Amino acid sequence: MSRRNGRKAWLGLVGLGVVLTVLFSGGRGGVEKVGAVPKESYEGLETFTNILAIVQKNYVDEVQTKQLIEGAINGMLTALDPHSAYLTPDLYKELQVDTKGSFGGLGIEITNRNGVLTVVSPIEDTPAYRAGIKSGDQIMKIDGEFTKDMSLVDAVKKMRGPKDTKVTLTLKRENVPELFDVALNREIIKIQSVKSKMLEKGYGYIRVTQFQERTDDDLERALKQLDKEAGGLQGLVLDLRNDPGGLLTQAVKVSDLFLDSGLIVYTDGRLESQKQKYFAHKAGTWSDFPMVTLVNGGSASASEIVAGALQDHKRSLILGTTTFGKGSVQTILPLDESSALRLTTARYFTPSGRSIQATGIVPDIQMEQSTLVAKADKPGQGPLLREANLPRHLSQPKSGEKEKTGGGEETAPSTPAAPGAGQTPSETVPSNIKEGELGSDPQLDHALELLKSWQVFKTFVARREG
Repeated sequence: MSRRNGRKAWLGLVGLGVVLTVLFSGGRGGVEKVGAVPKESYEGLETFTNILAIVQKNYVDEVQTKQLIEGAINGMLTALDPHSAYLTPDLYKELQVDTKGSFGGLGIEITNRNGVLTVVSPIEDTPAYRAGIKSGDQIMKIDGEFTKDMSLVDAVKKMRGPKDTKVTLTLKRENVPELFDVALNREIIKIQSVKSKMLEKGYGYIRVTQFQERTDDDLERALKQLDKEAGGLQGLVLDLRNDPGGLLTQAVKVSDLFLDSGLIVYTDGRLESQKQKYFAHKAGTWSDFPMVTLVNGGSASASEIVAGALQDHKRSLILGTTTFGKGSVQTILPLDESSALRLTTARYFTPSGRSIQATGIVPDIQMEQSTLVAKADKPGQGPLLREANLPRHLSQPKSGEKEKTGGGEETAPSTPAAPGAGQTPSETVPSNIKEGELGSDPQLDHALELLKSWQVFKTFVARREG
């Protein structure tokens, strides 16, 4: 289903991260007609209009009706869950940029920690990275405007912009007594969603940073290159740590690269259109080598779909810490040509019927990255940010609500959609850890040891049987 031809579509969103790469895409229409309004709704609307009139007449300053209504809408959606929101015309236009991994901005991944905009990490070789912005820096002002209680979407909007335009961030850094300004020039940021290398002869490493529209193609290209370089891969480490998610269809396609059959994921909502099943296909499957998949508290949504599918099908060993736990799907519902709702419409389930909402994927081998205490777990810093810590997070489905997984025809994939906007998951990594580097990444080191041990064991068994 093409977004270019303007066909009507409901877009299932499974990503979570508000990186300065957070993008949305959408078709037109998709909003179902509303039936008769119950009496209690009329009474509520009457109360609303009375309050609206009182505020307009008596508030200390003159306020526009549009401003009040948008505020009421935002309040209504905020009361539902952390991921539903109203996209004003400006935001909708800003977020309709396709998920091509290219945008004008600074190159910062941010989250809202205890009400303060906080840098998760700067993206390598971007203005933020070159300016020395660090993980844990708190953004107190953007171009002189205080960020207290500023939403992540609004912060993204203020930091993104055309190439060669300027923006100044006022930062607070641990162990630095005073606030300081960093002036940055926006650039076109290109995010490489797939990175790969050979760890040792025969053992490959692939990191997926987020699920964009070409991630499956880039991943398959990386696999072919590693396989050629190795003369046949003997093992693979798939790194999904701190991957905030992205396109649902890409999570399915990435899983399909490693699975030759069976259910990958299914969604279940109140409407039939929200009940979707996605299956693996034999063609093009990479199944001749063992895998270890790395995850942590920053692995969310699309990452959890992949990890859950590989775990349920016993295709890969999952190593690391429990994932973020975002098991809901958001749908972009255009209201008109310029504005839209982002509404939570379904939960998704792993092949075995597990909902990971607010619980996450529990690794087969649980291993902290370091014995050092991460900043997020220090006294006074609050618990590690996960879905279950977010106010009004969606609860686990009640017993009997889960859709049956057996049988059924494959449904047509929904139109690809972009990451949902919420609070970006992340685990704070001690400064002596360099993820993706052997010798400096304990989880990666252990993953390689497991793959090599499996190969030794396989050889031993073959010799005995011979």
